[in-house]
Amino acid sequence: MRINKKIYVFLFIALLSFVLTACASEPDDNTSDSNTVGEGTQGGDLIITTPADAVSLDPAASNDTPSSDVQRNIFETLVAQDENMENQPLLAEEWEQIDDTTWEFKLRQDVTFHDGSEFNADVVKANIDRTLDPEVGSPRAIMYNMISEVEVIDDYTVHFKTEYPFAALPAHLAHPGGVMISKDQIEEDYAAMENGEEAGSVISENPQGTGPFKYEDWQPGQQIQLVNNEDYWGEPALLDSVTFKVVTEDLTRIAELQTGDSHIANSLSPSDIDQIEGTDHLSVQSQESLALSYLGFNMEKEPFDDERVRQAIAKAINKEDILSGIYDDIGIPAHTPVAPSVFGYNEDVRDQEYNVEEAKDLLAEAGYENGFSTTIWTNDDRQRIDTATNIQAQLKEIGINAEVRTMEWGAMLEQTANGEHDMFVFGWTTVTGDADNGLYPLFHSDNLGEPGNRTFTDNEELDELLDQGRQESDPDERLELYRQTQELLAEITPMVYIHHQEYLLGVDDSVKGLTQSPTQLLNLKEVSIE
Repeated sequence: MRINKKIYVFLFIALLSFVLTACASEPDDNTSDSNTVGEGTQGGDLIITTPADAVSLDPAASNDTPSSDVQRNIFETLVAQDENMENQPLLAEEWEQIDDTTWEFKLRQDVTFHDGSEFNADVVKANIDRTLDPEVGSPRAIMYNMISEVEVIDDYTVHFKTEYPFAALPAHLAHPGGVMISKDQIEEDYAAMENGEEAGSVISENPQGTGPFKYEDWQPGQQIQLVNNEDYWGEPALLDSVTFKVVTEDLTRIAELQTGDSHIANSLSPSDIDQIEGTDHLSVQSQESLALSYLGFNMEKEPFDDERVRQAIAKAINKEDILSGIYDDIGIPAHTPVAPSVFGYNEDVRDQEYNVEEAKDLLAEAGYENGFSTTIWTNDDRQRIDTATNIQAQLKEIGINAEVRTMEWGAMLEQTANGEHDMFVFGWTTVTGDADNGLYPLFHSDNLGEPGNRTFTDNEELDELLDQGRQESDPDERLELYRQTQELLAEITPMVYIHHQEYLLGVDDSVKGLTQSPTQLLNLKEVSIE
């Protein structure tokens, strides 16, 4: 299939999802009917509150939504995905698969980075090579480890050679891990590594991309501010600046929205909807997601190395109780790791059915007739804390005493990657819309820890199915392989799938043109403030 479209499709670009503060500048008198939804005015500082700060502004050094929200405003990918998760041109104007293991990408020729350097084929090669470099140690390398070589054909043509046929490559290049960083800055970062600095330290300190916003300032734990890139290669963004403001307490985020100290509260709990909708100048925006919330087990620790214990806990948890009691029935119960709108989802697969008596029998069979004591970790998010507390109460019915421990976001990421946890309430978004991204990072033994497999699942049969799924080019064969994969996971039970959520935002009515993608990231380029 060949794609060749004028790249005004850049309108899917900027995302953010968490932060803001700072001074709002005076609005400009000029308006643009062609670039706004509603009667927005160009200019102003958009303030978004978020519960967590970015981990890093180097895309190769992070794999979390708060970091991606900021990065995707600064950097751009070769391919974008629209609201239907269909691939669209961005920094690449067109692409085609020229044989089973070779893809050709034609690049835009009018793009410069924020530091003034040129975007070209050498830049693409430098970025992919860096992401795959073991010395850099990127957790996002798993998105591109099927690439054996990036070959520069000419200044604006590259060939991606893969170790095996990989039909999802364009979607993977649309992933936040596929953004393009200035080659000059990459070289500067490598020089710093030779002098003993950490990989990504130079890039995170002053990131240089091609996006519609430029990095301005980062006050760790407080806010990150971006400003309009007036030299953007396409139509510029309408806002003067965007501030991502860290507000960890969700009720404080709502209060700031009500008083006008912020424009967007990202995200909302379903229990907050009435309060937002009851305020004259506020509204709630919702978006179906590709996300999963789950209770994960550390399968390297006793007693969670016993399949019967994991199955018993899964049978003891009533998902409907969690969905209705915490999420006000917003979202749907999950029976597989992938959401219904993800390619590879199978509606016939079912995980462990809720049955307390069977759960008790399985625990007794495993030698835990009187239960045991353990911990449930989660980050400081009200819905996740409430979910963990609900699970804690349900597990008491089968004799398991679970202490809920709440952790700061960065500490949660680090310590679960190191395998220090017992059980944990967490989430995952299948960013590419393809089951490979929803299964391979979470469950393949190559990805233990930081890349995504925080349950430390290590199963040879499962690995083989996941490898075949990403190497098969026939869509029907891939669907069958992913059906088998989801059935095997239902048996192994590395996690209890809770629900596929619906994203909720609190938005001031002065904000025009705001949309949110099914991957949770916000599209900011067309946003204006009335």
